[in-house]
Amino acid sequence: MVLEVPEVLVPKVLGARAEGAGLAVNLQHLRHDVDPECFMPTPPRDAFRSPRFAQPATFMRLPYRTDLEGVNVAIVGVPFDSGTSYRSGTRLGPREIRAQSSLIRTYSHTLRVAPFERLSVIDAGDVDAAPVSLEVAHAAIEARVAEIAGVGATPLVVGGDHSISLPILRALAREHGPLGLLQFDSHIDTWDEDFGSKLFHGSSFYYAVTEGLVDAKRFVQVAIRGPMYGRDDFAFHREHGITVIDIDEVHREGVEAVAGRVRSILGEGAVYVTFDIDAVDPAFAPGTGTPEVGGLTSHQAQQLLRGLAGLHLVGADVVEVSPPFDG
Repeated sequence: MVLEVPEVLVPKVLGARAEGAGLAVNLQHLRHDVDPECFMPTPPRDAFRSPRFAQPATFMRLPYRTDLEGVNVAIVGVPFDSGTSYRSGTRLGPREIRAQSSLIRTYSHTLRVAPFERLSVIDAGDVDAAPVSLEVAHAAIEARVAEIAGVGATPLVVGGDHSISLPILRALAREHGPLGLLQFDSHIDTWDEDFGSKLFHGSSFYYAVTEGLVDAKRFVQVAIRGPMYGRDDFAFHREHGITVIDIDEVHREGVEAVAGRVRSILGEGAVYVTFDIDAVDPAFAPGTGTPEVGGLTSHQAQQLLRGLAGLHLVGADVVEVSPPFDG
């Protein structure tokens, strides 16, 4: 399992490169009704007082709360994998990521930020996503994310398979309008159906575009690779103006140049980031449902995410982590 991905997502909300630079600008979309003088931080448990293997597991050892009063960032699990088309097991992702995230510390020396000193961050528990029905599960996911966004907090979601991104985008688009979308993935996930079903983990972004949840001109896919079904797989991208930066371009241009391109395309509007763990090469992240060789290294993944500092992030997810195969 690649712990670096959850580690860098919280600093991305800060959007600061050094010493909190640009922090106020990049937090403008967060809660405006919290008096800074009354701000109460919600730090993780102190590893010097409580061993990392002690106490019930929460994301990054943060406080577990289901209410959202005064919260800036809510990390929520979605243990759901009924949208998978190959190897299952991502329903166990949130639980295992909680356990492994106990190793994460509270300060990023690379970005020189301490997010928990400036933001109230909580583990908001899991969505009770019914495993027997994608429609019922998606409705529950959408409702919980809408609740989080409705109070001005930013949802960071841990899945679960990639079908969960669609209901998240539905909730956030109602709050912010059509979103910019950055997708790290080995697969395009813009197919319209599979086995006669319109809802599965490979169709999320087809419907995100056709439902108007995403501004396709501000939609970028990074690290795409592997075999396709045919020459027409990218016809949807050409029709709607979606940008694809495949893995060969990442290796050829370098992560700094790619991050710059991504920032330029996404601009200053609201952005959602979805990180499918299979964007990372299976040598580093074997625990996923549909692995593809030749992907990002764990260090490249870190560099790319850190290179996005300054984006107007309104939500993010990490998906397709399947612990049974992470060995």
